[in-house]
Amino acid sequence: MSRISTRFTETFGVEHPIVQGGMQWVGRAELVAAVANAGALGMITALTQPTPEDLAKEIARTREMTDKRFGVNLTILPAITPPPYAEYRQAIIEGGVTIVETAGNLPAEHVEALKPAGVKIIHKCTSVRHALKAQSLGVDAVSIDGFECAGHPGEDDITGLVLIPRTADQLSIPFVASGGFGDARGLAAALALGADGINMGSRFMATVEAPIHDDVKQGIVNASELDTELIFRPLRNTTRVASNTVSREVVERLAEGAAFEDVRHLVAGQRGKGVYESGDLDAGIWSVGQVQGLINDIPTVHDLVERIVDGAADIIESRLAGLVSR
Repeated sequence: MSRISTRFTETFGVEHPIVQGGMQWVGRAELVAAVANAGALGMITALTQPTPEDLAKEIARTREMTDKRFGVNLTILPAITPPPYAEYRQAIIEGGVTIVETAGNLPAEHVEALKPAGVKIIHKCTSVRHALKAQSLGVDAVSIDGFECAGHPGEDDITGLVLIPRTADQLSIPFVASGGFGDARGLAAALALGADGINMGSRFMATVEAPIHDDVKQGIVNASELDTELIFRPLRNTTRVASNTVSREVVERLAEGAAFEDVRHLVAGQRGKGVYESGDLDAGIWSVGQVQGLINDIPTVHDLVERIVDGAADIIESRLAGLVSR
């Protein structure tokens, strides 16, 4: 396999500039270890684990499957009853994990608690202004999320083609590009636009090792870039999810003036979890990005990472270099 060295690989001690996004219900030991073994950076999703004790067990389970470096995603969102973040952080530190991806609100509290323990922090955000604020707080890298992404794209609707070079112009720390990445062309493009690597979520869902039902993986393969919905737009909490009977109903009802309480039962997290367990694509809301239009197969994680890195190296060395004459 080729090697592409960037500021990201050097800072975080991984072979390849590819990160597996922290995905609710999906970022579990089987996938994380496979990504780590392939030389990329896998992320356990902390809040998929019901308690900090469960997270500690999942970290231990991942260590049984890989001796490579991996991280933990810790999402910080407003909540009536916030998770016990201090206890989750302690499980991360005691588990010997040295990389954490934060997402959502600014991670000041987590930076203060984790950095003294030798943990490097990647903060995921959707705008240059938030990336600059995270940099000022002392994070080690940023993951910048374009409008194409699954999950929360923010409210600015800026696509990666503009957001990535804007971020490169403003930041001094390494950053990876998120949203819309799933193949060698995407990695080569992200590097050309100034990023130090890419973050992939949906593409890693459609792999052999992803711990979700095969019908979900095949659903991603069968879908196009048109098959997503943006829910919660009227509430300014935009979220990109798979287009299905449930998400279309949510969009329709909110457009007619319904309140969140009127659709709460439709978007319950346990229903989304049920999609991944049962393979019933209409059982609830589940996240996937526009990149599904580029996903045509279900490879092993190792084969996927290898072909992305080798393909990007070929694009850079052969196709692009061959276009230049002086």
